[in-house]
Amino acid sequence: MTYELDINVLAGLEPISSFKPAQLFELLEYCNVEAIPKGGDPFKEHGLPGQSVYLVDGELELNYQDGNKVALSARSELAKHPIGKRQPNIVSATALNESQLLRVDDDLLDRMVTLDQFSKQGLAGASRATDKIKDHTEAKPSVRHLLSFNMFNADSLKNGPLAHLPIANISALLHRIEAITVREGDVIIREGGEGDYYYLIDSGRALVTRLVDGVDVPLAELKAGDVFGEEALISNAKRNATIIMKSNGVLLRLGREDFLALLKEPLLHKISYGNAVQAVEQGAVWLDVRYPTEYRYDSLRGAMNVPLNDIRNAIGVLDRSRKYIAYCQSGRRSAAAAFIMAQAGYDVQVLDGGLWSVPRSAQ
Repeated sequence: MTYELDINVLAGLEPISSFKPAQLFELLEYCNVEAIPKGGDPFKEHGLPGQSVYLVDGELELNYQDGNKVALSARSELAKHPIGKRQPNIVSATALNESQLLRVDDDLLDRMVTLDQFSKQGLAGASRATDKIKDHTEAKPSVRHLLSFNMFNADSLKNGPLAHLPIANISALLHRIEAITVREGDVIIREGGEGDYYYLIDSGRALVTRLVDGVDVPLAELKAGDVFGEEALISNAKRNATIIMKSNGVLLRLGREDFLALLKEPLLHKISYGNAVQAVEQGAVWLDVRYPTEYRYDSLRGAMNVPLNDIRNAIGVLDRSRKYIAYCQSGRRSAAAAFIMAQAGYDVQVLDGGLWSVPRSAQ
């Protein structure tokens, strides 16, 4: 039997029922329906930890740790809630007839529910916000309005630059982030300028260029969902490229101090040389983010070289199952590289102090 899952099914579940249709459609993409034959134990191979599991069709007998047994029907009020979220623990279950379970990642659902509540509670400062977004000037949309942007949708919360942040930091972002409309040809960042904002592209496309022998050379094209501007903020350096809009769009931006407090600190993790050596012995990979000429001169034994300017291109190519320890001369460039990788879900640490902290005998 094929079970048809749609937003009407999701709308009958708790706490999902509070979502708007747009949120329900987003969540639908991350829900898995599992068919359980009569007599089968739905939790024998795939347990409950890390997931919210709902009985959406059929009937189960739940066996609890304290010896109690409870029959759960998909038509009951209890079935509107995730199975097994209350003690005592469920030790096994039996499908009394052919049944269907819906599974969704706990962390994603919790993030979506939390942000949904933020949008409805009118947190401090939200009442002073405006829904009007001005052209290329500071704007403070309301929390509810911000949550309509792509950067806060289910896909971004699961896979985007905010996916690995504590939810408290994301909620703080909702009150500190600004939205600006931009037009084709607008220069957002100019090479050599001061690092002032971190940007997230909600809609539109942008071109990255760098001045080489007096000529602006195109380096990359950015699209909705991409971020930029973090390198200068992390390394406390001048902007190393120019960003020009290739189309009209909307950008979300975060000031330097808020970026450092809400994004950099939670995602950057430093490690001492001694501990890094132990990690490498256990399988971690040295990642040298300097220029190839520097790498050839004094790299650490066994290190792989991915220059900072190529880190974005390496996302998806580098093995996500490995742990990386990024380093450069001082730690500034490696911090920027590690931040970019951490946003993409890599397990990466920064060698504290860079090569300046490493004994010459080890190089």
